[in-house]
Amino acid sequence: MTVALLPVVTSGVLMGWSVAWPPGPINTEIARRCLARGFWAGFSLILGACSGDALWALLVALGVGLLFTGPTAQLFMGGLSIGLLAVLMVTFLRRAVQGWRGGEAQSDGPRFDSAKASYVLGATMALTSPWNVTFWLAAVGRPGMSDLGLPVLLLTVVAVIAGAAAWGLVWSATVVIAHRRVGAGGRWGAVLMNGGTALLMLWFIVEAVMKLSA
Repeated sequence: MTVALLPVVTSGVLMGWSVAWPPGPINTEIARRCLARGFWAGFSLILGACSGDALWALLVALGVGLLFTGPTAQLFMGGLSIGLLAVLMVTFLRRAVQGWRGGEAQSDGPRFDSAKASYVLGATMALTSPWNVTFWLAAVGRPGMSDLGLPVLLLTVVAVIAGAAAWGLVWSATVVIAHRRVGAGGRWGAVLMNGGTALLMLWFIVEAVMKLSA
């Protein structure tokens, strides 16, 4: 079977972009890290998330992804994802409270917000999300895709991840540029940033719980 590659790549890039741009915990954390530590701290998180997605996509393309769609697996992974969001929420809330009280920045702040830590966190967020498996089953595991052959499936995966990474590049750069034009915000800017992120993580936790219980 001869497959036109340009439509495959184009649709994959558009799919990756469209899935990556809606507000969510990853985009929220990218913005916070760009504000706290600069471009690479935020962009590294989306690179880590893309790496985690690449693993899920490979498992789905090889026919192993269905093992993670059962109720037990979904509940387990959903619990891990919610637990991770809860840890992030508590971390940011503690930072906000400490800043409000006029305390010094926590000693683990630079390490937690570093590019390396961002990459690991992004990969962990992607790997523990049960909805990522569902997405990749729809993207490359749907009926008809297997008939295109493994090379086309892998090309689709690369295109989708490239689209998501492109969004992460644009989002990270936009946040950094806007931050430089508006200004640092000082101590209270950090308090609002961490406190607001904590509240958003709480919202994402509630949303995740509702999805799992539906």
